[in-house]
Amino acid sequence: MDKLNKTPTFALIIPRFEDIFHSFYSGEVIKGVSLAASRLKVDILIHIPERFSHEDWLPSFLLNREFINGILFADIDGDATIIKTVVSQRMPYLVMNNYFQKEVINCIAVDNKKATLELVDYIVSLGHKKIATIAGDLTTQAGKLRLEGFKEGLQNHDLEIKDDYIEVGGFLRTPAREAAMKLLGLKDRPTAIFAASDVMALELMDVAKKSKINIPEDLSVIGFDDNPINIYSPVKLTTVSQPISEMGRLALENLNQISQGKARIPVKIMLETKLIKRDSCTTRKE
Repeated sequence: MDKLNKTPTFALIIPRFEDIFHSFYSGEVIKGVSLAASRLKVDILIHIPERFSHEDWLPSFLLNREFINGILFADIDGDATIIKTVVSQRMPYLVMNNYFQKEVINCIAVDNKKATLELVDYIVSLGHKKIATIAGDLTTQAGKLRLEGFKEGLQNHDLEIKDDYIEVGGFLRTPAREAAMKLLGLKDRPTAIFAASDVMALELMDVAKKSKINIPEDLSVIGFDDNPINIYSPVKLTTVSQPISEMGRLALENLNQISQGKARIPVKIMLETKLIKRDSCTTRKE
C-alpha cells in the first residue's frame, strides 16, 4: 500500500454479519460516512472482518499513521481490548453504536434505552398489560439496552416481567420468526409485542397473518429503525426512527477533528430518536 501524502484516509470497520450488504444499519452508516467524506474531501477504506474472531480486525497497516489517519468502528461487539490496542498505537478513533458513560472512549450512539422506555409508555397508554418482546442481538449494546429499557419500562408501570414473554431474535429473520411463533402460540398470548428491529417486526406480522391474528385488532406490534423495508408491511408499522446516517456523518466529522488535534477528548455524542405512531398499534380494552 502506497504511503498517503495528500488525501487523508480513514478506515471504517464493519464487523461481518448475516445480510450485511442488505442491512439497513450498515447501509445508513456507509451513506452518512460517505456524505461527510465528500464534504471533507477525504478517502474511506471499508474493512469488513469476521465478527466473532477479532484477530483480523486491526491489520498492521490500519495502525500505521503513514497510511491511515483514523479508524471508525461501526460497532465493537463489546470488545474493549480493540480500543486499547488502537489507543496504544496513538491512532485516532471513534466508536459508533456504543456509548461509554464512564470510560474515556470516543463514541457516538443512539439513546436506545430512552427510546424503548418511551415506546413502552406508549403501549401501556393504549391499555396493554400483556406486553412481550422479541429482543435483538444481546451481544450488542443496542440489543442489550433495548431489552433493558423494555424491562425497566414494564417495572415503571408495575407490570410483571414474564420470562415466556421474552424471546430473542438476534435482529435476524429466521430466529425472529421462531420467536414470533413461540409468543403467538402461548395460551396466555400477549396483546402487544415490541420487536427490537423492523425486520423482526415484519416477520412477526407475517406469522400473525398466517395464524389469523389480526393487527392491530388482536395484536399491537411496534418495531425499531423506521426501515424503508416497511413499505412491504401489510399494516403501517409503528416504530422508532433513529438517525443512523446522521450518526455516520457526525462520526467521521468528529474523527477528522480528533485526527487534527482539534477535538476535546473524549468525544461523546448521544443522538435522540423519534417514536413514529402508525396503524399497527391500537387501544386495548380488557
